[in-house]
Amino acid sequence: MPIGLFPAPADETEQLTQLRHMVRAFLQREREAGSYTPWVDTWLTRWDTDFTKKLADQGWLGMTIPTEHGGHGKTFLERFVVTEELLAGGAPLAAHWVADRQIAPSFLKYGTDHQKQTYLPRIAAGDVSFGIGMSEPDSGSDLASVKTKGVRASGGWQITGTKVWTSGAHHADRFIVLARTEALDTSDRHAGLSQFIVDLKDPAVDVNVITSMNGSQHFNEVVLNSVFVPDDHVFGTIGNGWEQVTSELSYERSGPERVLSTYPLLEKGLASPHRRAFLPHLARVVSLRTMSFGIANALARGETPDTAAAIVKVLGTKLEGDIAETADRVRLDGFEDLNSMVSASVLQRPGFTLRGGTTEILDGIIARQLGLR
Repeated sequence: MPIGLFPAPADETEQLTQLRHMVRAFLQREREAGSYTPWVDTWLTRWDTDFTKKLADQGWLGMTIPTEHGGHGKTFLERFVVTEELLAGGAPLAAHWVADRQIAPSFLKYGTDHQKQTYLPRIAAGDVSFGIGMSEPDSGSDLASVKTKGVRASGGWQITGTKVWTSGAHHADRFIVLARTEALDTSDRHAGLSQFIVDLKDPAVDVNVITSMNGSQHFNEVVLNSVFVPDDHVFGTIGNGWEQVTSELSYERSGPERVLSTYPLLEKGLASPHRRAFLPHLARVVSLRTMSFGIANALARGETPDTAAAIVKVLGTKLEGDIAETADRVRLDGFEDLNSMVSASVLQRPGFTLRGGTTEILDGIIARQLGLR
């Protein structure tokens, strides 16, 4: 039975524990071979196609995609365990993250047979990468106010507008764009929205890299200059974009990346002379991990735990930022080699509470779903 608002947590089986140890052993071998250096927020900031291919070779991409679509037919809980270990190990995950986390399950739910055959085997093989085309310069978490337009054309649609904060668009192959295909109805702002699969290499698409304060480059502005999208690349149903986006955001908001983005830093802090300062954060990680694991179990049952996912996202990103703040305060004396990781965590912290929906917007969503507003 559910516990309050949250799906009941599931016990970890022996099979899941064995899988967890397999991933840990793999990561240890990769670190010893110099394949990667553990870092924070790696699902957003560390794009490494070679590492992604190694994960594909292990069968750890497209895990929940059915075998008939080129995946591995594993459970959400198996994928959850693999994802937890990769995040906790600070591995570079950005090259496949969006495609594996939310695009693949969205294709399974809303995609046509042609789209499933085209993209799902390539996602599982690490051969195609995706971005998310939701936010706009004047439409962040308020997606109902998007101004990107889709206009009917012969054999398809012309898409015009600008998306922003599109992670990895300068590397990615495709992204799924939310556009308005009908005039805004002020009595139902969520109506008239649709989604399209857009080729980021199309000449009518301009990708402008946004350089962060620390010099890193993972965000982008994407300008759609009346780019043509054929009918077979309409995603889902025209006019059903809001329902589809809401479903997609359940995957984006509930995963362990909303809890473990700064876990490598927490782990180092717990091994430092300042261990006591980090212990409360460890307790919060354990609690939020239980919540997130329960949501993964609910998704496996075909449920859509939107409210629980939003709550985990709000609490989890607050925790990630607090870990960074604690590490910055104590500066891990005796662990000076980690100061660059601390600095990176502090710089990333403002983004924790923005991506996937700002805390303020999510607070409103949670209140409305609980009947409080």
